Amino acid sequence: MTGKDLVLAASERQPTPRVPWVPFTGVHVASLKGFTARELLMDVNLLVACCEEAHARYQPDGQPVVFDLQIEAEILGCELRWADDAPPAVASHPLADGYDRLQDLKKPRPEEGRLPIILEAMARLKQTIGQDTALYGLVVGPFTLALHLRGTNLFLDMFDQPEAVQQLMDYCGQVVETMAAYYIDAGMDVIAVVDPMISQISAEHFLQFVSRDATRVFDFIRRRGARSSFFVCGNATPVLEVMAQCGPDGISVDENVDMVYAKEIADRYGISYGGNIPLTTVMLHGDQADNMQAALDLIDQCNGPGFILSPGCDMPFNVRPENVSAITLTVFDPEKARLFVENNKQQGPTEAIDVEMPDYANLPRPLIEVMTLDSATCPPCKYMVDATREVADLFPGRVDWVEHKITERENVVRMHRLGVTNIPTIVINGQPIFASHIPDLATYQREIEKVL
Repeated sequence: MTGKDLVLAASERQPTPRVPWVPFTGVHVASLKGFTARELLMDVNLLVACCEEAHARYQPDGQPVVFDLQIEAEILGCELRWADDAPPAVASHPLADGYDRLQDLKKPRPEEGRLPIILEAMARLKQTIGQDTALYGLVVGPFTLALHLRGTNLFLDMFDQPEAVQQLMDYCGQVVETMAAYYIDAGMDVIAVVDPMISQISAEHFLQFVSRDATRVFDFIRRRGARSSFFVCGNATPVLEVMAQCGPDGISVDENVDMVYAKEIADRYGISYGGNIPLTTVMLHGDQADNMQAALDLIDQCNGPGFILSPGCDMPFNVRPENVSAITLTVFDPEKARLFVENNKQQGPTEAIDVEMPDYANLPRPLIEVMTLDSATCPPCKYMVDATREVADLFPGRVDWVEHKITERENVVRMHRLGVTNIPTIVINGQPIFASHIPDLATYQREIEKVL
């Protein structure tokens, strides 16, 4: 069986001779040839060459062409903030002042924004690596796109303006279908609907605002003859079952979700499931043995049809290639990997790091610490930082706040000492308050007032 055969068989829950391997290489591929993320995402030749390089190094069974959830937002009028080591982040929201402009928004056309680059890269990669490898086209999910357009006001709108939110969601669902059609026409085998922000809402709100349009999207993809996957980041445990009810061919989760539970949901609904090698503690900060062990643990836990091994989300830019290659080796020969792990057990990557913690009992002002993967790359993290910046503006000179990115080793230690188990999390005066949940402004304000 080719790699593509393995992925497609797993998506149908058919037995496979080994677990399929789909690394979400994202902008990491640029680092393999010495380019920045921005250079990669602006040049079709670089994008193709770097994807081919990752394919050669990591021998994936499936591979995304690009992992950028801002492509649609940019076309629709969102300003972007660019970085050298991460995809761009949304910096403005066309509907920030209200929904009046919604009627003026059109669906993306293939000649707009960076779509010509993406579509050409897809067509070329289909010819070079796509015969034996399942190619993934990633589209931003409807709820995350709605947040890009409206901003964090969307959370309060779900209570105060539900009809307007539903109209926005219907529009965003149409955008997702439009993008999916472009990518299918370009030869993509799997359309992944990546909607990280649904981990920030309840199952009830998901059913009210997301289910209808998400179900329509997956029905559309199926009618067009492609496979589908529903991607989510963060602690999506409360919404995992309602995601499965939308009819995707599979779900994909990060390390905030217990893979045993994800398997239970996938088995219940007869769909595939994928994940969830930890991005920072293992892939970024670990060594080869750590990455092999993480892969082995998942292979052991998820023994049976339908499982696709992958990182929890798109891997950090500076992941060492040898760590990714270690996962490849594990997929192809798990037993030799077990021997390697046993012979190479080492001290954990963060145990020897000394971190000075604040004296929380004697702070001059309340201290807000936002524990994130990286607000430049992680949409839930970005919106949690945005919410913190907004609430801090209500208390000028009276509160301090800082973002701790766990892409830095000392912040992994800090996270553990604070008792933080989910990313992103808001910590106030040393106490985790909002774990994997973005509060509305009023709720956030009340928590600050408690400690003033």
